[in-house]
Amino acid sequence: MIAINYEQLRAAVRNQGHRFFESGDYNLNLVGVRAQDRHANTFNDLLCVAFQIQGQTHCFSFPATTDPGVYWREHLANEKGTAIVAPGQYAGVWALGKHQGKYDALVQRGPITVFRDKDRNAQLDAQGATETGHFGINCHRATEDGQSLRVDRWSAGCQVIADSADFDVLLALCRKAAGLYGNRFTYTLLDETEVSR
Repeated sequence: MIAINYEQLRAAVRNQGHRFFESGDYNLNLVGVRAQDRHANTFNDLLCVAFQIQGQTHCFSFPATTDPGVYWREHLANEKGTAIVAPGQYAGVWALGKHQGKYDALVQRGPITVFRDKDRNAQLDAQGATETGHFGINCHRATEDGQSLRVDRWSAGCQVIADSADFDVLLALCRKAAGLYGNRFTYTLLDETEVSR
């Protein structure tokens, strides 16, 4: 998936009827874009962060996964099925905290909606009944140092950035934003088809 610019992201978010934040410096828009490939065990999605500084627009697109890895599709961590975040906007869903108590990340603090895939095969089944609640759906990195190419166990439903350096950039922006607007972050998940090129 190619990088997405600020205008494309803003249009896509608004076209789905969601809020896009533009008032004030470092008022972050955290937007996941899920690729069409439902078999992949790679970081083929994007996690974008768009914002303005003194009227200048900025948009970073980080390789990420918005899907659980094949390991967790085949080995269920929850008897209801593996969590797959449903597209939509989740106001104030994340806050800076510790992922699994280990390192700084964005951790779930508000409700999120997921599909449950429980047929234990590699194909993602992101359709049918949904469940809304607190499931530990965080935004974190894969490997501690460098870039991971395969999702495998890195995500059981979390939104995971492939490269640790990219994740460091995201966290630095979130810390700046938290100091200005408070420690809550809205997350919007779009499908690749909803972003025009």
